[in-house]
Amino acid sequence: MVSLISRRGLLLLPVFLLAGCNTVVMNPSGDIASQQGRLIVVSTLLMLLVIVPVIALTIWFAWRYRKNNTAARYEPDWDHSTQLELVIWGAPLLIIIALGLLTWISTHTLDPYRPLSRLDADRPIPADTKTLTVEVVALDWKWLFIYPEQGIATVNELAAPVDVPIRFKITSSTIMNSFFIPALAGQIYAMPGMQTSLNAVINRPGEFDGFSANYSGAGFSDMRFKFHGLTQENFDKWVQARKAAGGHLNRPDYLQLEKPSEKEPVRSYASVDQDLYHAILNRCIEPGQMCMDQMMGGHKMVEQHHE
Repeated sequence: MVSLISRRGLLLLPVFLLAGCNTVVMNPSGDIASQQGRLIVVSTLLMLLVIVPVIALTIWFAWRYRKNNTAARYEPDWDHSTQLELVIWGAPLLIIIALGLLTWISTHTLDPYRPLSRLDADRPIPADTKTLTVEVVALDWKWLFIYPEQGIATVNELAAPVDVPIRFKITSSTIMNSFFIPALAGQIYAMPGMQTSLNAVINRPGEFDGFSANYSGAGFSDMRFKFHGLTQENFDKWVQARKAAGGHLNRPDYLQLEKPSEKEPVRSYASVDQDLYHAILNRCIEPGQMCMDQMMGGHKMVEQHHE
């Protein structure tokens, strides 16, 4: 009896262990991440329509036609059934078509470069809403966020107002990284000399985790930051607090910040050189360096290439 209870307890152990998992990917606070979560659920259910019957029939056939079951019908000359062929090939084919359509539609709808068309499933974007632009730079091993319209910059701390579309412009200083806030949207790669984009919106206030989802060296595991979803009033206060804290981020300071370091604390700059992100993207921070867009024949050409 004790042994039976122990075996059942072991079977339930994974359930208890999984109960402690953070399900932020399946229960996010941003509309883009919510749509991606639903896509995962629908895709999984569609695939289970094939997987579950196959596993169940495999077990049933093994039990039904076991050696000592003499009651099972033995038909060595049976070789074809049109009805079975239609089910075996038709059902997976229909599911593959459904998955293909779902993937095609979602790929276009959730394109990270595509500007948002709604705040969530029930609310379009009001006509007078202004998108918040944030320039993201992946450093070794910390994150630099530049707010060009607010004129501030932060390290390892990000904030945005709730229900305001955010456009991230993302690049890297030296090595490939991955910008990922699970509660907000899917991960986007950050690459030196290139710019990727992500459009997203946070729908609920709160503090969420952000990190690099791509291994990038010794300090990778501490390359984390907090993303604050704030009301517009609290976001304005957050910006004013960063301005009041003082500090200016210019090119010489950036060259110091860019040097590899681990477990960097949160810091902020009240002002930042207006062309700093352009210089980082085009790899011309140091004096005398020619920018990539100049080498390629003009800024317009680089914008077309990266956008």
